[in-house]
Amino acid sequence: MNEILRKINDSVWIGLAIGLIIPAILCSIAYYIIHHVGALAKADLLYIGGIAVNAYTMQIFFKFNKVKTGQGILAATFVCAFVFFAYKVF
Repeated sequence: MNEILRKINDSVWIGLAIGLIIPAILCSIAYYIIHHVGALAKADLLYIGGIAVNAYTMQIFFKFNKVKTGQGILAATFVCAFVFFAYKVF
């Protein structure tokens, strides 16, 4: 895993892509679970969990001195949080 992270270029765009793809996959799984398990019909916190994984991912990239990639992940986290907020309000 360390070698893979070292090979990734330090770019905000790569961080933005990583930060949008990971929550998209996890929130898709959460969407499936919410709509197919009756007991979790109102469990919108699963979406927040999918977004919160970005904090851990960002921490990993900061540990490897990939600051720009971490900043891209942080920006994607704010975008995802805004989309979730819009989903809950509207």
